[in-house]
Amino acid sequence: MKNNYNYDINIENSRTQTKQNMNINHNPYINQAMNVNPVNNGQVQSGFSNGDFVKGALIGAAVTFLLTNKGTQESLMKAASKGSELFQAGMEELKERYEDARASMESNQE
Repeated sequence: MKNNYNYDINIENSRTQTKQNMNINHNPYINQAMNVNPVNNGQVQSGFSNGDFVKGALIGAAVTFLLTNKGTQESLMKAASKGSELFQAGMEELKERYEDARASMESNQE
């Protein structure tokens, strides 16, 4: 049965007979996510029961919580601010020690 656009409405008539005999198991993209676990005597295991999936889901939930909770965001920003202040104070202390050591070396050379 043909229409005005020379397109075969019955798709089965447009397929070649050699492709119909092909085994579906030869397709490398089908069942790609399935893993064979040697611990389970070769039984196929779904990707959703993997520990990696559970870890990813938990990490995603934690990140979502942190990004959407205002109280948590404020406390994280306070902690980051305090940490940067401590870092700057430590850098100032290191600069003072460096200057002291340099002044000591100059006084010893004289």
